Amino acid sequence: MEIRVFVAVSVDGFIARQDGAIDWLPQPDGSAEDYGYQELLNASDVLLMGRRTFETVLGFGEWPYGSLPVVVASSCLSREGFPSWVPGTVDVSSRPLADLLEDLERRGFQSIYADGGMLIQSLLRLGAVRELVLTRIPVLLGSGRSLFGPVDGDIGLEHQHTRSWANGLVQSRYRVSR
Repeated sequence: MEIRVFVAVSVDGFIARQDGAIDWLPQPDGSAEDYGYQELLNASDVLLMGRRTFETVLGFGEWPYGSLPVVVASSCLSREGFPSWVPGTVDVSSRPLADLLEDLERRGFQSIYADGGMLIQSLLRLGAVRELVLTRIPVLLGSGRSLFGPVDGDIGLEHQHTRSWANGLVQSRYRVSR
């Protein structure tokens, strides 16, 4: 099973403002450029999402993941509390993360897209992440929710590729060394 992280981050390492706002992220400009996001979705069997990220997505007012199965890792949410427009392909799990990953593998999922700061941090501590795609947005927030938290030891990264765009976005792909 392969777990990929694909996330936007400010140059100073934040994925959201302190209050969770992501208003600093570039808005779609009508161009066809999606920075590899659709390719990631097409290559993923399931999206594993943290609770706060899910709550942010609910604020979008429409479901952006089509029919891709989504599992929200949360000890306090339940499917019954979802808005009616959230598709039936979305589930919630309160199981410990290692158990949840085993369950996803048993269910046949081989390619997992993981999203959500706290979830990503937990997956990194477990040694479960295989690939990181970080898109640096040309803004300094000064404070906010950090993508990376404390780790028990160094996590080696093997640089695979870096690409930049005229709007200042810089995307780097790394394989996580094991």
